[in-house]
Amino acid sequence: MASVNLRTERLTLRPVRDEDIDRILEYRNLPEVGRWLLRTEVDPAAFRATWRRCAEDPDDHSVAVALDRVVIGTVSLDVRNSMGQPGTPPGTEAEIGYIFDPKYGGHGYATEAVSAMLAHAFDRLGLRRITAGCYADNLPSVRLLEKLGMRREQHGVGDSWHAELGWVDGYTYALLADEWHHQP
Repeated sequence: MASVNLRTERLTLRPVRDEDIDRILEYRNLPEVGRWLLRTEVDPAAFRATWRRCAEDPDDHSVAVALDRVVIGTVSLDVRNSMGQPGTPPGTEAEIGYIFDPKYGGHGYATEAVSAMLAHAFDRLGLRRITAGCYADNLPSVRLLEKLGMRREQHGVGDSWHAELGWVDGYTYALLADEWHHQP
């Protein structure tokens, strides 16, 4: 993986280190965080192995988000091929995701970090389209994606299984590089 090291006004986005895993698991396994994740419980050893594999994947640009050297979240960016007929340029699309410690909510850190990753993806990696998905009832995530200028492209009615709520609606958002560059 090309080392992603980004700085914002308040945050450092950098590769996840082995010593970050326990900290990430602290907030990732909180019930209020796990409620909106697809994988609600993770084995620490398997989780660590997954992050190590991500570090070796040239299409994975996932990072830890640190505030004053404390990891407060992660942002994932997985580059992939766009759908299309033969001859489609490879590696022009990505899916973005994020998980943040709720203790740090309400200060704009997630918006700042995800915005920095979008800028990196469009400006440095040359991607043309980025997508994100969330449960429709995950209002903080919906607000974040819309604040960043992402367009809701799909409302899947009853398309997402939720362990506590049953079949619920899911949203898919997207943003093109041209749209990102023309935002105020």
